[in-house]
Amino acid sequence: MKYHEIFPMDRADLERLFESGDETAIIDALLSAAYYDSDWRWVQTTCLRFLDHPAKWVRWNAVTCLGHLARIHKELDLQIVLPKLLPMKADSDIAPNIEDSLEDIKWYLRVQ
Repeated sequence: MKYHEIFPMDRADLERLFESGDETAIIDALLSAAYYDSDWRWVQTTCLRFLDHPAKWVRWNAVTCLGHLARIHKELDLQIVLPKLLPMKADSDIAPNIEDSLEDIKWYLRVQ
């Protein structure tokens, strides 16, 4: 994957990209939402929606964005997020990223 700048998008554009089926567009929309959308609950729900996406990089970025929510917004509903993330450690394609995001969540939300 190659780095490129992520820009703020309005909710209509985000939804359009999420529905596009295009992996790169979905990833860009997830990142834009995590970085710029002020409604962390909506972003959290959106990220959770993509945790079971068939494409590895979409799942990877959905997990990453949950860590971004912890870092940027200092908010996550751990009673919803952790039961979804913890079993995903078994997904060998993204297990290292799960650990990274869980570390971010622990650090930025000060959980044990």
